[in-house]
Amino acid sequence: MNKIIVIGHLGRDPEMRYTPNGQAVTSFSVASSRKYTTSSGEQREETEWFNCSAYVAKEVRRALSLERPKTRQQVVARLSQDEERRLIAHAYRMKGVRGLLIKTLFQTGTRVSEFVNIKVEEFFFDEQMILISKAKGGKSRYIPILPELAQELRTHLGNRATGYLFETIHATPYSPRRIQQIVKETAAEAKITKRVYPHLLRHSIATTLLERGMTLEQIQKLLGHSKLETTQIYAESTPEMIKESYQRALGG
Repeated sequence: MNKIIVIGHLGRDPEMRYTPNGQAVTSFSVASSRKYTTSSGEQREETEWFNCSAYVAKEVRRALSLERPKTRQQVVARLSQDEERRLIAHAYRMKGVRGLLIKTLFQTGTRVSEFVNIKVEEFFFDEQMILISKAKGGKSRYIPILPELAQELRTHLGNRATGYLFETIHATPYSPRRIQQIVKETAAEAKITKRVYPHLLRHSIATTLLERGMTLEQIQKLLGHSKLETTQIYAESTPEMIKESYQRALGG
């Protein structure tokens, strides 16, 4: 027969933690107890304990309509500038349009779900813009591109005026999963040891743009973030920004 025991540690127990104002940090545990008989006929009881403090804290916050305390964001992962160059350069040495595909994915900073749905008619050569109409949240936005990339995309499309900007040999769009595989395979062949995936390219271009003077508000619009708070994770001082500030401060 199983029985459940719930124990809440209250009061000034020496093993408990306390806040600076002396309030006890309460912890709760649940024990599941089971009695059984061994092969020799001996009666035994087995107890397994589970810490349910997180669940209790969640229920208390819900009952009191309290928001979960925000934790400090870790430094955003990114590719180094050398890794960016190696990835794209190696992609161009591979067959097909892999080089242009990865370069476009990187320079536009689009989500992979947005990237695979870009239509030919959403590429504007003269304006050097790409329209993201299948954006997260149902919103659309324009993304500027460099003249060199615009020319490469025009050459890539040739006389094709319909379909997707990048499509398979069956004239269908790539799946997000296939783009992930392409990026991963190319990074491995380029001897990049860290895990490389499409969203890492998005992090990388955003951090690079911030380091080179683009404002957070502009990066927010480029990336399609609905809240500036989401973009602010890139405002954490990067090693490059710290180095520049350090050298400027001591360089006199």
